[in-house]
Amino acid sequence: MASAGRSTDVLANATSFFNGRRLTMARQLAGLRKARLAELIEMSPASVTGWENGAKQPNRATVAKLALALRVEPQFFAGGAPPRVEKPHFRSLRSTPQIALDEAEAYGQFVTEIAGLLEKVVELPETLLPDFPVAPDETDTSPEQAAREARVFFGINAGPIQHVVRLVERAGVVVVFSEPGISAIDAYSLHTGNRPIIVLNPAKDDYYRQRFDVAHEIGHLIMHHDAEPGGKVAEEQANRFAAEFLMPAEEIREYLPTTTAGRGWVKIAELKEHWGVSFAALLYRARMLGVMRDVTYRNAMIRMSQNGWRRAEPGRVSSLEAPSMLARAREVINDAGIGDEQLLSGAGFPASLFEVVTSRTPVVASI
Repeated sequence: MASAGRSTDVLANATSFFNGRRLTMARQLAGLRKARLAELIEMSPASVTGWENGAKQPNRATVAKLALALRVEPQFFAGGAPPRVEKPHFRSLRSTPQIALDEAEAYGQFVTEIAGLLEKVVELPETLLPDFPVAPDETDTSPEQAAREARVFFGINAGPIQHVVRLVERAGVVVVFSEPGISAIDAYSLHTGNRPIIVLNPAKDDYYRQRFDVAHEIGHLIMHHDAEPGGKVAEEQANRFAAEFLMPAEEIREYLPTTTAGRGWVKIAELKEHWGVSFAALLYRARMLGVMRDVTYRNAMIRMSQNGWRRAEPGRVSSLEAPSMLARAREVINDAGIGDEQLLSGAGFPASLFEVVTSRTPVVASI
C-alpha cells in the first residue's frame, strides 16, 4: 500500500507541476513525432501540442501514459526547463532527417542534466577550454593557427597525442557515446550553459577515426561559437584543425610519402600506428600540405575503395579510447553506497539512457 501511495503522490506532483518543455525533450529523446506519440497514448496530436506549449495540462492518467510511452518516470515532467544548449555541430545536415536532429539535440540536453546530477555529488574537472575563434574568411586566425595554439594551451609536447579523449576530459569536456537510436548521425558537439559536450557514434568502431572525430569536434568547440552548424566552410575548417592538432605540419611533412607506389603504403601504415590516425587522414594531410599531388591522392582513394579500406582499414589497435569522466563519477557514487535507482529517483530519468551516458564503451543496437 505504501508503494501505491507513493506512486499516487508522484503522479499528483507531476500533474501539478507539469512542464511542457520536458515533454518535448522526452518525446524528441524517444525519436517520436507528435502524431506518433498521440497514437501511442490514444489521444490527438493537437492535445500533445497543447501540453508541450503549455496551453493545456494533462490529467494523472494521461501523465502515466506519457511516462510509459516515453520510458521516463512521471516526475520527469515536473522538473525545471531543459538545459539550454546551442545547436549541435553536425557533419551533414541536409542528409539527416529533422527527427534525428531533434533527438540528437535532446540527447545533448539529457547528457547535460546527467552531468549536472553527478556533479552535485562528485567534483568534476574544471572546464578549461581555449577560445580561438576562426571567421569564415579566416581574416585573423586560420584553423591551423588555432590548432597550434591549442596544443600549446593543453601543454602537448612534440609528437603524437597519446589519448585524445582523456586530454579533452581533463579540460572539462564531457565525452559520451550516443544512444543506438541516433547512431546514424556521426560524431557531433555542442556548447551548453554548463559544459561543452562531444557525442561519439557507437557504431563507428574504429580507434584511428575516432581520434580524428574527437579532434574535429574540439575544433568546433574552440573555433565556432557563432558558426552555422553543418556549414561546408566550418566543417572543412574543423577537418584542417584536427589534421594540424593530431599531425603538426612541421613534424610530419618530411615523413609523408609523395606516392603510394613502391613502399608508399608501408610508410603510410607505419605513420598510422605512430600518429594514431587513419590512412584516409594521412592521405588527406599529404594532399593538403602539397606533398602528394591531387591525381596521386585520387588514385590512392580509389585503391582504398577497391581494398575495402574506406569501411574498415587494417590497423593494430582494435579498442576505442574510452571516455571515463561520467563513468568514474558514477562508480564513486555507487562505491559510497548510493545506487543508481536512488540517484535517479527524484529526477525520473530513464535508467537505460543513464546507462548509455555513463558507459565507458559504446552500446550498439541489438538485432
